[in-house]
Amino acid sequence: MEHHHHSNVHDHVHDHDHGHDHGHGPQSRQAFRWTVLLNASLSGLQIAVGIAFGSIALIGDALHNVGDVMGLLLGWGAESLSQKPARGRFSYGFGRSTQLAAVANAVLILMASAVVCVESIQRFRQPELVVAWPVAIAAGAGLVVNLVSARLFGSDHHGDLNRRAAALHLLGDAAVSAAVLLSALVTSITRWTWIDPLTGLGVGLSVGWLGIMLLRDGLAELMDEVPHRIDPAAVLADLQAMPGVQGVHHLHIWSIGGTRVALTVHLQRDACLSDQDPELLSGVRQAMHHKGIEHCTVQLEELDEDCGESLS
Repeated sequence: MEHHHHSNVHDHVHDHDHGHDHGHGPQSRQAFRWTVLLNASLSGLQIAVGIAFGSIALIGDALHNVGDVMGLLLGWGAESLSQKPARGRFSYGFGRSTQLAAVANAVLILMASAVVCVESIQRFRQPELVVAWPVAIAAGAGLVVNLVSARLFGSDHHGDLNRRAAALHLLGDAAVSAAVLLSALVTSITRWTWIDPLTGLGVGLSVGWLGIMLLRDGLAELMDEVPHRIDPAAVLADLQAMPGVQGVHHLHIWSIGGTRVALTVHLQRDACLSDQDPELLSGVRQAMHHKGIEHCTVQLEELDEDCGESLS
């Protein structure tokens, strides 16, 4: 006789995960708020200095920062939306808004990259002598602001694509500002007019590469790729090693936004061990929690039940 048992693990862990996310919410929102303010101010300064003193590299850095400000605003909004509880047809809540924000951010970055590259190529044809010291000061300010902004997100962003995108972009901006600063210093010494557009082209290409990587990661998560921090082979091995488990089927692991990861799985066990189900389910919950998976739905099945394709 067919026997199914759906665990209560999901409800318990869901509550735990909500507390975890809310714990990071205020800190993350503060990081977004201050980073937007700092980078918006920096972008205005860099655009003004770049136009006034003829630096396409600095203008490129400023346009990238403008794109990042827009991306940060998207991320900030998505971060707030993701905290809203599940309701109606949105049974998982709105966590995936952070992934959508990351994809939108990537598109903005690629657009900024294209603008900077085109402008730099045109500057090669019509070179202008850059007034180096104001450019160097503005670039130095960009280096400091971006490093401080990245630090605001702390080290606890690796599990969240939205926060990781923000932190990586800020660190990338810091590297770009450092390159513009070096370019301005070299130009002030050599008076070479090609240094600035060459730096601008390098800035545009590096920013574009960063945008491509972010777009790839965002689309992969939207396609329910197993998050990179989760090793699916290790998860499968842990489940197979559970006492009484004879087979593992239909194992699915995916991100539901932010740091939240969900898992569903069918476990086969001997019918005579059904009295040990509570211990098995508790063991699954604890093992998956240690793997970084806090939303688990487990279906237990008798050993002789045909469950389809096996992953074991």
